[in-house]
Amino acid sequence: MQTDLVTLFQALGDPTRLRLLNLLAAGEICVCYFIDVLDDPQPKISRHLAYLRRAGLASARRDGKWMHYSLARPSSPAAARVLDATLDELANDKQMQRDRAQLERACCAVRLPAPLVNAPKPQLR
Repeated sequence: MQTDLVTLFQALGDPTRLRLLNLLAAGEICVCYFIDVLDDPQPKISRHLAYLRRAGLASARRDGKWMHYSLARPSSPAAARVLDATLDELANDKQMQRDRAQLERACCAVRLPAPLVNAPKPQLR
């Protein structure tokens, strides 16, 4: 149990991973949207998503050349409560609200940025 909580808190200890979790709380998202919203290079985003997967906070599925990520619930009730409290707090943060708004704009834009033109739209809740 202690190792699980240490891993969880380490995963939550990075601003990029918190921003990714905030976006994952909105639904299943293709990695290209993370790149667009966070304005970070693909290797950095992928590295942080892999970290979240190892910590059990994200899951991935491949659809052709596209990788889709979604939020994963920790099996530990204590870890799940920590994640829920973190996500609740992130929802009140101005930067996180801007990220969510930018994701929604990118999903619904009439003219998508070039990297998103052929990308599958996120499955937002």
